[in-house]
Amino acid sequence: MRVTYSDPAVKQSTLPFCWTHSPVALQPWGMEIASEQSSGSGQGPEPAQKSLYEHAGGWSALRGFVDIFYTDVLADPLLQPLFGSGRPEHVDHLTAFDAESFGGPDDFSRSVGFAQLIDAHRGLAIAEPQRVRFVELYLAAADKAGLPADHAFRTALREHVEFGSRVAVQNSHAQTEADLHPLREVPHWHWPDS
Repeated sequence: MRVTYSDPAVKQSTLPFCWTHSPVALQPWGMEIASEQSSGSGQGPEPAQKSLYEHAGGWSALRGFVDIFYTDVLADPLLQPLFGSGRPEHVDHLTAFDAESFGGPDDFSRSVGFAQLIDAHRGLAIAEPQRVRFVELYLAAADKAGLPADHAFRTALREHVEFGSRVAVQNSHAQTEADLHPLREVPHWHWPDS
């Protein structure tokens, strides 16, 4: 899996917290987090041909997926307290975040901004069972929405939500700015290594 950052605040010493389930080697900031994908794996399209965003079906497919996910979150007794009665713009914001993360348009960064995402999680005190349930519902929504089921795409999807949910947990417990995860921009996900 390759995840790229350009933010110099994200350094090697801060990333292992978020990568506890990933076998990739961590490298200093500004570098790709693992080696380039080799071609011809039969595990999904060639990375040079399609981004994860394109492979997922673009904006409309991601929007449908996030709408299913958000509906399930609001109905879940473990997660609903974190989300309250919901916010109409949340589906569009999460769709924009996922789209940008997977190589689509940078609408999230331009219109919402990562600082708002950090602020949205501050003080929520997300518990590990809530994080795990969030991941479960996210992946189940991918099935319900009919997102591609190939191994490479689903690996990227799982690692994306695992990483993001761990960042959210850390930020939800932060008492000071120093306690926040150092990530300050949308991470860009790429095809996993074969």
